[in-house]
Amino acid sequence: MSDLPKPTTARGEATRRRLLEAAEVEIAEKGFNRASVSGITRRAGVGQGTFYLYFPSKKDALRELVRHMGRELRHALNAATRGLDQRLEIERYGLEAFLRFSLEHQDLYRVVMESQFVDETIYREYYQTLADAYARALTRAQAGGEIRRGHPETQAWALMGIAHFLGLRYTIWDRRDPPAEAMATALDMIFHGLEPT
Repeated sequence: MSDLPKPTTARGEATRRRLLEAAEVEIAEKGFNRASVSGITRRAGVGQGTFYLYFPSKKDALRELVRHMGRELRHALNAATRGLDQRLEIERYGLEAFLRFSLEHQDLYRVVMESQFVDETIYREYYQTLADAYARALTRAQAGGEIRRGHPETQAWALMGIAHFLGLRYTIWDRRDPPAEAMATALDMIFHGLEPT
C-alpha cells in the first residue's frame, strides 16, 4: 500500500499520472541509475519542482510504478477470467491475458525488473502480492476438487514462473506472442501438473 499523499483535485491526479507515465518511459529506457528527475519532468512537460510535490524522491516514483503495475496486471487478469468457474480454464485464459499484458506494457515490465536492484522490498512485495492471491484461488480450487492437492503457495510460484519466463522469452525479448506450439506446450505442462489424480 502506497503511503504517498494522493492529489485532491482531478488536475493534480492528471499531473501525477503524467509524471508516472514519464517515469515509466525514462526508467525503462535508461535504467534507474541513469534516469533523472529532470528527464522525467521534461517528458511530462512540467517544471522539475512539480515532481517533488508528488514524489519525495526518484525511488518513490519507482515504488509507485511497481505497485501500479501490480494493480494493472491483477485488473487485466480478473477481467480476462471473469465469469469462468473451472480452474484449468482460468489458467488458460489467465496465461493468455498475462502474455498480452506483458506485450502491451513492455516499459512497466522492465521497471519491475529494474526494481530488484534498487529496492528489493518493493520487488518482493510485487511478486508476493500476486502469489498470495493466486494461492488463495488455488486453495479454493483444491477444496472443490478441481485440481490436485498440494501446497498452494508452491503451486502459485511455479505457475507464476512459467508465465514469467514465457513472457520474458517471447513478449519482452522478441516483442511478439509466443508461437502456438510454445503455448500448447506450456498449457500441457500446467494442465497435467494441476489435474486431479
